[in-house]
Amino acid sequence: MVIYAGLAVYLFLPHFKRFNGIQYLLPVNLCLACLGCYLLSRRWVGSYIGSIFAGAIYGFGPYMLGLVKYHPSVTLLAAAIPWLFCPAALMQNRKWHWMSVFLSTLPFVTIVLFFRVTEHQRIFPISIQTRVRLSDLFGLLAPLVAASRGRTLVGFYHVPVAWLIMGISLLLAAQRKGIIAVIVLGSVFALFAHQLLLFTKVSPIIWLTIPILCCSVLIGEGMQGFALASFSDRKWVLATVILMGVLTIVTFLIATRYLFLFAGLGNGAARLLIDTAKLYILGALAVGVIFLILCAKKRLGYLRWLIICSATVVDIFLSARFVIDRVFI
Repeated sequence: MVIYAGLAVYLFLPHFKRFNGIQYLLPVNLCLACLGCYLLSRRWVGSYIGSIFAGAIYGFGPYMLGLVKYHPSVTLLAAAIPWLFCPAALMQNRKWHWMSVFLSTLPFVTIVLFFRVTEHQRIFPISIQTRVRLSDLFGLLAPLVAASRGRTLVGFYHVPVAWLIMGISLLLAAQRKGIIAVIVLGSVFALFAHQLLLFTKVSPIIWLTIPILCCSVLIGEGMQGFALASFSDRKWVLATVILMGVLTIVTFLIATRYLFLFAGLGNGAARLLIDTAKLYILGALAVGVIFLILCAKKRLGYLRWLIICSATVVDIFLSARFVIDRVFI
């Protein structure tokens, strides 16, 4: 709680002077979101450090900070989602584990009920016409550029992408079909609910809360995976280094294209893309050092955690500050 509260003060302190009464709930809602994700992740993430970062990445990630520009009840709804998944996670290893299937529908039902109640009360916290466009998916690669252009933020920061790659690998290896189904269902509702005429009175971007939450937990699990990886896992670590390198190259190539736009109109986006590439390089270097440790057949657990945490903290502090400042411009 202290860590999350401190991060919230760091992000919101420059903007408190412009807050009205109800906006002071925003940092509280984000801290609740962090705590809910932290608690939920304890079901799968064995490391407290991994769970702490999972909570921070969910509560202070690009998606959640992007919701700050709407009514505070929207961030409160997003903060409630991880808490609503906790009963289903708790029941998975119990006698009546089959009940977890029904309990997993609780967040979905709550989202629908939220919009029904607010519509009945003539409160419109977020437009139901706000949809996830294909152009918004560019935020998966460059969240800073998406934030500077006022796009819907759908991705994560840069260094955590490396941990997410490992987390997804662990998810598929463990064949956790229930979690995969939840991620797919939330993504389908976010992207295609209006086209399929499903939940037409629910804002599509709210459904992104569910896959973003699941991926945040996977990031915490991926961090733990890198910390515990052995010599036999080096191929997965090397694959992550390669993928981070590919993201770096793609980002640099897009930045070069913006630099050649007429009259320097793309210089701002190019600078942000170069900064994005630098953060991807930071992630690639962090994973690369861990790969070298594995090749030397050393454990060095404390050093691994130091590398993982340092790179992630730098990315969160720099990127979250940029995103929140753009939200309140």
